[in-house]
Amino acid sequence: MDKNAKIFVAGHRGLVGSAIVRKLKNEGYQNLVLKTRQELDLCDKKAVESFFKTEQPEYVFLAAAKVGGIQANNTYPADFIIQNIEIETNVITSAFQVGVKRLLFLGSSCIYPRECPQPIKEEYLLTGPLEPTNEPYAIAKIAGIKMCESINRQHGTDFRSLMPTNLYGPEDNFHPENSHVIPGLLRRFHEAKVRGDKYVNVWGSGRPRREFMHVDDLASACVYIMNLDKDIYDNFTQPMLSHVNVGVGKDCSIKELAETIAEVVGFDGEICFDTSKPDGTPQKLLDISRITALGWSAKISLEEGLKHTYQWFLENKESLRVH
Repeated sequence: MDKNAKIFVAGHRGLVGSAIVRKLKNEGYQNLVLKTRQELDLCDKKAVESFFKTEQPEYVFLAAAKVGGIQANNTYPADFIIQNIEIETNVITSAFQVGVKRLLFLGSSCIYPRECPQPIKEEYLLTGPLEPTNEPYAIAKIAGIKMCESINRQHGTDFRSLMPTNLYGPEDNFHPENSHVIPGLLRRFHEAKVRGDKYVNVWGSGRPRREFMHVDDLASACVYIMNLDKDIYDNFTQPMLSHVNVGVGKDCSIKELAETIAEVVGFDGEICFDTSKPDGTPQKLLDISRITALGWSAKISLEEGLKHTYQWFLENKESLRVH
């Protein structure tokens, strides 16, 4: 991408979008088009079409999505499938219609079957049933991948897809009920420490294993992949299997994660596991050989990333209404 190219980052205030914006600015890209949800409702087809016709962006990072943890996915399944499909359809088709040079779609590792062999290869997509707790969201993300692939196949466009592992970092959702596991636990352990609690309850058995990546690593991967020549990207993908996994290549148990977070926060009480709550997928570790072969690898360790995220939380907790 030319440093002066017009770049639209959809979802620039979210966890992923804000990290992409930070990375682009650090790399010297200044011609960024950023719209809040109030300025541009990506679920509004006519508004999105009008925006693309007016702005004519050259590159698009599609990081906008309705996201949440297990409880949010279980509570609002219709919202998750409808809103995400609307966002993807409106942005991807409008980008095609105005001749965007390149688009990068951000998916999720939950697109893969629940009982996948580990680590999970890209070709395992659509080989088995999905995890029921986030099936609507996963189906929406699969639709986005296939939308990009289908437009590429029919029209010769250059729309790419990255499937990140579990993410965390600055600008994450720290809601006590609807957040993902890392921000939820960081907040819970922090509040327990402030109150002087003797124990903290953690959902599930603690046995499921998860891979976690700091969002700044994902942003680095996004800009790297967006800048790859089409021939190089196409060389490592297939027309109907064009997505690329992004992760760190190792996982940990939720129990190990909780213990690390307690240490980072400075909570020295007991950690209890509520086995009446769902565990979700038993293990989710991505095979990252494809993106490694493309020349990119993660740099931020889990402990370093957790310390960084906790520091951001402390600096912003008043605006997050922690107390």
